[in-house]
Amino acid sequence: MTILISMAAFALASSITPGPVNIVALSSGARHGLRASLRHVTGATVGFTALLLLTGLGLHQLLARAPALTRAIQLAGVAFLLFMAWKLARDDGALAAGGHGKRPSLAMGAAMQWLNPKAWVAAVAGMGAFAADGDTALVWQFATLYFVICYGSIACWAYAGAFLGRRLADPAGMRRFNRAMALLLAASALYLLLSAGTAPASPPAAA
Repeated sequence: MTILISMAAFALASSITPGPVNIVALSSGARHGLRASLRHVTGATVGFTALLLLTGLGLHQLLARAPALTRAIQLAGVAFLLFMAWKLARDDGALAAGGHGKRPSLAMGAAMQWLNPKAWVAAVAGMGAFAADGDTALVWQFATLYFVICYGSIACWAYAGAFLGRRLADPAGMRRFNRAMALLLAASALYLLLSAGTAPASPPAAA
């Protein structure tokens, strides 16, 4: 029971705190509503859980032997976050009234986690803390618990966005909201770029 509580605390702290995936969930909820945003929530949760499982089953060993690959993942993640920030900044806010523009997808949610450097570090830190000996049962136990908590945490951000979206009925208000989210994503990308290659003192937010 003690190990389960510790796993749950780690998963919650990593998933509920602000991060690129949660910022996109917040924005998606505001623009498209909660139901449509659950595709992003599901994709991000599945994507991170797959990353967590692969890390526990030996992916971290490959990364340790290939620092150039780790650096490439970091740079790709930064580029992806900047691209998402650019798309948000250019949005005209027309979907605030319930338009039928492009909705969030499972694939995009999953891709965000695999291109999120914080998710990689959190996966390595989590598995290092709870399944360092490679115990397959512990790896699956941790991943299953993390899936449930991660889904609920990202969904909370999407719900908050949907709540805010009902108060941003005019395109001008939605544009301001989108640009604020774009600035947060760009700031996340800048932080990741500046801190790349440093080891954090505590587990970062995966979401």
